[in-house]
Amino acid sequence: MQIIEDAFNNRSLLNDSQTQQAIRDTIARLDAGSLRVAQPDANGWKVNNWVKQAVIMYFQICEMKTMHAGMLEFYDKMEIKTGYADKGIRVVPHAVARYGAYIAKGAILMPSYVNIGAYVDSGTMVDTWATVGSCAQIGKHVHLSGGVGIGGVLEPVQAAPVIIEDGCFIGSRCIVVEGVHVGTEAVLGANVVLTMSTKIIDVTGAQPVETKGYVPPRSVVIPGSYTKNFNAGSYQVPCALIIGQRKQSTDTKTSLNDALRDFNVAV
Repeated sequence: MQIIEDAFNNRSLLNDSQTQQAIRDTIARLDAGSLRVAQPDANGWKVNNWVKQAVIMYFQICEMKTMHAGMLEFYDKMEIKTGYADKGIRVVPHAVARYGAYIAKGAILMPSYVNIGAYVDSGTMVDTWATVGSCAQIGKHVHLSGGVGIGGVLEPVQAAPVIIEDGCFIGSRCIVVEGVHVGTEAVLGANVVLTMSTKIIDVTGAQPVETKGYVPPRSVVIPGSYTKNFNAGSYQVPCALIIGQRKQSTDTKTSLNDALRDFNVAV
């Protein structure tokens, strides 16, 4: 870790073979899942900033080169992930994951993209045209529906990655970026957009309760809007509405429609 931090503060050290090997070893551990950019601990989640530093510097020590996957040609600094059969991962053409992304046994990648530093745990489905950005943390048995965009984060180094905890269902065309944290078994309806500045409004009580950046466990969330006054007039601004809690009777493998039906919402 110290070698990585020293090199990040003094990039001339990137010419040193020991520094380069430390960076490559870190990326290899990310790829194997023995190291993560962030992991849960007793206080919530711990972000390992030095690991993100290693990912950033890995780009600097790698050279552009031509790579082939059958008839397909790529020209990049990063290798693509390989060895899926031995790892027990189902990968449908044309899914692509970069070397340095961890995909656990039992995960399924439909035609999709997973970037370096990401962590995708067992039993998770990354559906068609979904993207998992650099360093994003995706839990067990998560469903990222078609066209979902999970944002990546490398810089600033101290910024937290997007975290999607176990059992979540992320509906089609949702966007979750800028380090937003989605709690265990939450359900996001189609087209929910969550950034760190998006209002998340719990409307289940007598008065609305506003938060930002965090969706509580088992929340059912749909797109909404509120009126904001500008110099030119009043306009509708997107927000997210927590309309209820996922019921205990709802199996973790339920469809989005099943989860929303309890609240008479069709999304």
